[in-house]
Amino acid sequence: MTNLHLAQINIGRMKAPLDDPSMAGFMSRLADLNALADRSEGFVWRLQGDEGNNTYLRPYEDERIIVNMSVWESLDELHAYVYSTEHAEMLKQRRDWFEKFDGVIMALWWIPAGHLPSVDEAKQRLASLERHGPTPFAFTFKTAFPPILEVVAAAWLRSRAPV
Repeated sequence: MTNLHLAQINIGRMKAPLDDPSMAGFMSRLADLNALADRSEGFVWRLQGDEGNNTYLRPYEDERIIVNMSVWESLDELHAYVYSTEHAEMLKQRRDWFEKFDGVIMALWWIPAGHLPSVDEAKQRLASLERHGPTPFAFTFKTAFPPILEVVAAAWLRSRAPV
């Protein structure tokens, strides 16, 4: 599967601005979690700014929504990072820092190796998952699609109206 990689986006609506004391627990662990991702098996790339993370990127009108994007060699390797490392502990505490979100907060999709997804591309995948549920175009860990289907899905979607 070296010709395809797995892209992911996840979003969250913070309970307070990043510099608020209530967000200190999240911010104090972010660099360590990013470093863990960077050295994890199968990690390819993550969206980051000059600060080494992308917490200051605001691609939505709601200023409290932050975005995380990364690329991995496989679904299994991303799953292992998310649910079998210190990252899993952060997930258990996410309600300390993030509000319950009505809607889709994470999408996965297959990309050609070497392609780095844009934020707009990732937002389209989230919107598709929200509108259509899991498809080869955008899916979840629970309802994943094999990478070969992405080729068919991309061709089908190009022949239709934009998502």
